[in-house]
Amino acid sequence: MITSNSKDVTRSEVAPNMGNMLDYLDWRGDLTLAQSPFNEVDNVILSQLAYLNLEYVVPPSQSEQSVTIREAAERYFALYRDDQIRQYSYLVRITTPLLRKLAQSDRFAQATLSHFENRVDLDRTSQFAAVHVGLPDGSVYISYRGTDNNMIGWKENFHMGVMTPVPAQFEALRYLEETAGTGEAPLRIGGHSKGGNLAVYAAAMCRDDIKRRIVEIYNNDGPGFDGQWTKSASYLQIRGKIRTIVPRFSIVGMLLEHEEPFAVVKSNKSLFMQHDAFSWEVLGNRFVREPEVAEESRVVDAAMKSWLGQLDRQQRMQFVSALFQIFEAANIWTVEDFTRAKWKKGTEMIRALNQSQANKVVLTKALKLLLQEGKKAYKAAKQSLEEGKLEGGSGNGRAGT
Repeated sequence: MITSNSKDVTRSEVAPNMGNMLDYLDWRGDLTLAQSPFNEVDNVILSQLAYLNLEYVVPPSQSEQSVTIREAAERYFALYRDDQIRQYSYLVRITTPLLRKLAQSDRFAQATLSHFENRVDLDRTSQFAAVHVGLPDGSVYISYRGTDNNMIGWKENFHMGVMTPVPAQFEALRYLEETAGTGEAPLRIGGHSKGGNLAVYAAAMCRDDIKRRIVEIYNNDGPGFDGQWTKSASYLQIRGKIRTIVPRFSIVGMLLEHEEPFAVVKSNKSLFMQHDAFSWEVLGNRFVREPEVAEESRVVDAAMKSWLGQLDRQQRMQFVSALFQIFEAANIWTVEDFTRAKWKKGTEMIRALNQSQANKVVLTKALKLLLQEGKKAYKAAKQSLEEGKLEGGSGNGRAGT
């Protein structure tokens, strides 16, 4: 269960078109951390850095060397031409201008990058990447990458609904314990999407000497965990340090279970595209708040939880296996593989589905159940809204504070 802790500027109090994190750097990039302390927008900015191709730019995880963000930007743009960057995945393309602005800002230009690691393991179905950001205030932000365009990462996301831990969570814990060292530097740990989940898991499960140094843990629209894990002593020990941020229409961030409060922020995009953190509106040093998540988001969340609750572990595993076997048969290895030729790939997926009766049965049964649960959740939400109107209430469910 998650509850809104929204206390800040609301949508009705500001102009209809706010800026985003790039504008924030234009407005406040001249303020050092000594002049304006670390805030939630800084957190999301640094969580995005993990999406960049930082091989040959930032020293690897085994090294104790580092480069400033300004130096990293110089290396990055010397190594990658604009025409090359345009061929990269969406998340890399949209994060590249952010690196340029960070390098030009007084706030972050002298921050250091180190311990970059990027691993994709097909055999273990694992996609993992992370980087350290050493901040001028003496703290370190450990940024975990969310799901990129690799289908291995998406398959691992599906596995999160089946088991804890998944391989990337093991990797996140290993990385934290191997790279955090034995010093006294305060630690902030965070990530966007799956990266937020990895940050929470690693912080909960790490050694006590590291855990004592953790100041904050940021889960930026990342999934939660199964209900049993959120009742564990390890999770409860760090729950008060978790800062969860979700857009009004959140799907990824509402998956599975959360027990920590969360902030709902305004996005300038619609529906699932609100997962893009560059769409989150900023005013001053805060994100613009919404009072609660959208009704549609709660309907999808209720349908997904009910659907998963009716599938046992074996059925969930069979569904994930069947779905990604279809992708592999159609040679879909990245999100771009599908979006660049969706009609052709759609035809290949249908052909692959028809060639495997076992996969067809598993997928048809599971998706039919999901559709049924979606209809039930929609009807329940509609009924609740009508009852709320009759009683003179808003029918909104959770109210923001």
